[in-house]
Amino acid sequence: MSMILSDPPSMLPAEAPLEMPVQNLYGIPPGAIEVQTRPHGMLVKRLLLLALTAVIGLAASSSVRLALSRDGLDPIEMALLVFFVPLFCWIAFGFVTSAIGFLKLITGEHPGFTAIPSPASTLRHRTAVLMPVYNENVDEVFARVRAMAGSIAAAGGAEWIDFFVLSDSSPFHGKREQAAWRALAREAPIRVYYRRREDNVARKPGNIAEWVRRFGAAYENMLVLDADSIMSGDAIVGMAAIMEQRPSIGLLQTVPMITGARTLFQRWMQFASEAYGPIASAGLLWWSGSEANFWGHNAIVRTRAFAESCGLPELPGKPPFGGHILSHDMLESALLRRRGWAVHMVMIGGSYEEFPPTIVDHAIRDRRWMQGNLQHLQLLGASGLHWVSRLHLLIGASAYITSPGWMLLILTVIGQVATRHEGGFVALAPPAVLFLTLVLLFGPKLMGAIWMLANGPRRRSFGGTGAVLRSVLSDAALAILLAPVTMVTQTKALLGLLLGISAGWNTQVRDARRITVREIVPDLREHLLLGLALCATLRLDTVTAIWLLPIILSLLLSPWLVSLTSSEALGERAAMRDLFRVPEPGIADHGLAPPDDSGQRKAVEC
Repeated sequence: MSMILSDPPSMLPAEAPLEMPVQNLYGIPPGAIEVQTRPHGMLVKRLLLLALTAVIGLAASSSVRLALSRDGLDPIEMALLVFFVPLFCWIAFGFVTSAIGFLKLITGEHPGFTAIPSPASTLRHRTAVLMPVYNENVDEVFARVRAMAGSIAAAGGAEWIDFFVLSDSSPFHGKREQAAWRALAREAPIRVYYRRREDNVARKPGNIAEWVRRFGAAYENMLVLDADSIMSGDAIVGMAAIMEQRPSIGLLQTVPMITGARTLFQRWMQFASEAYGPIASAGLLWWSGSEANFWGHNAIVRTRAFAESCGLPELPGKPPFGGHILSHDMLESALLRRRGWAVHMVMIGGSYEEFPPTIVDHAIRDRRWMQGNLQHLQLLGASGLHWVSRLHLLIGASAYITSPGWMLLILTVIGQVATRHEGGFVALAPPAVLFLTLVLLFGPKLMGAIWMLANGPRRRSFGGTGAVLRSVLSDAALAILLAPVTMVTQTKALLGLLLGISAGWNTQVRDARRITVREIVPDLREHLLLGLALCATLRLDTVTAIWLLPIILSLLLSPWLVSLTSSEALGERAAMRDLFRVPEPGIADHGLAPPDDSGQRKAVEC
């Protein structure tokens, strides 16, 4: 169905107010509806996940404890165990999740919802696609809107789906956005609306909440995007159809893949997303069930459920840990589940997002996420939350505590080696534990390689056996170099937050640019100084220095790692050599569903 709008188009539809009260996080929890989409056996699955994690963690920590306690435990050795046990359990948890996901995918068993054939005919309620923007590249934003509008119409959703561009941009950007909207809205095959707020109170969550309070009553669902998101019409209409069939679902979160990769860093991250992401996501879906998470974009939400459940209060105190909640999405999924709405993850094709072009841009975004996720620590005691929702909040926060934890562990090991008269590093870390650590860290990459190679069409879509092996080995080498850099960067960011320096909320950089070594060295002084300091371990113990060599090399080479991976030319050269090759958009289905038709291909390629 094609619907060419009359001229001039309406900037906004008639208002349909919907009340969205601010939630009391610590009072008596609200009444809950009965969830009807909860998979069977979830308690057993979760207990199995936790038991396997605990067994691996206790086995390793027991070996280390026995090695340390031969002559009694001194304070430094006890500190080492305090750091070692939770950090090892953290990587064990990730490994077990990926291993379960690998087994689900390699056996061909779909871990969750599947796409619905010809779903447009099942739609009975309206859905709004919301794209919040904040001083973004206007041409790129409206090119995505144009592509998605055409794909939605091609999928048969024009009658039921409207598109809203919700701007928090400056007046200068707003004028350009309004001109671009006017040109698009005249010819768009679906209704496309535009609204700009004068004051971007509460940032993106405030932007969405303002739309809900003004227009939410007219739409059963809202599909939330980011400015760099793009989804196929088949995916959007299919998710709306799932919401029609499952009225107790409050939110469906897709697993977006990376698109628009240009720099070497982006192509590397895109390959990692395509190669290992489905395995980790399948495992996460397996144990999350109806208590899944919300990542803030590429997800469809039942508007009424969101309005009655997700009015966010401000946290007490000043930023960075007080004020508006930055990582609103994870809390919103917890609040939806608190009221009884099911929150599910779906693994379907046609959901994409862009990725920061450089390590520096990724670190800037990561610091903002760190601040938001650490705010969640004070929300763990909120009343009425499901224990799995609390686990999601804890996992999100602990992801940023592990970096300083690893640094403290390394420094503790060095301190212990310096105070021991014999035995050195090997006595502190038995070979079996070191081997198990390598298995846990690199096992998901090995499983990803097996999964890519196990199926002919999938193997060819990644460039064939040789390309897969080269890409996995290159990814492993680069990951070894990046991990210590990230450790120091996140530790530095955490110290800044503890000193009261807020991350702020600036427009995200999406344009590729080459960063020179000279330009980046001042920002990596701490990395270089720590690398030089660790070189001194050669005087303490040769074996310790050898084991620390990857960390030392990473820190000393960090300016060149940042500079080279920011290169668009090296990204193109890698693509020409089939390094980090990924399936073409609209062709790969990750073994879960049939390939999407030209509607999805149009949405991605335009």
